[in-house]
Amino acid sequence: MESKVNMPQPSDRTSRIRDLLTEAFEPLHLKITDDSARHAGHAGAAPGGETHFNVEITSAAFEGLSRVQIQRAVMMVLQTEFDTGLHALSLQAKMP
Repeated sequence: MESKVNMPQPSDRTSRIRDLLTEAFEPLHLKITDDSARHAGHAGAAPGGETHFNVEITSAAFEGLSRVQIQRAVMMVLQTEFDTGLHALSLQAKMP
């Protein structure tokens, strides 16, 4: 019988975003920047930050997909983060 150990999830959103995108797309390049400080006082901004992010990702998994399909795939992978406070994501995605 196989036993699964529940590993603790990272507590910061940047690490969770990195883990989710890495697992889903195996990126060759991934840069995640918390841009929340620039949005203080705007809609969706929280005092603790972690609400607005910039993501640059390069992955062969995007081959054959349109820009809209790539955006939808990334947003779907990050849905749990949007459900828990992620407000905005600036996405630059490309194929190698």
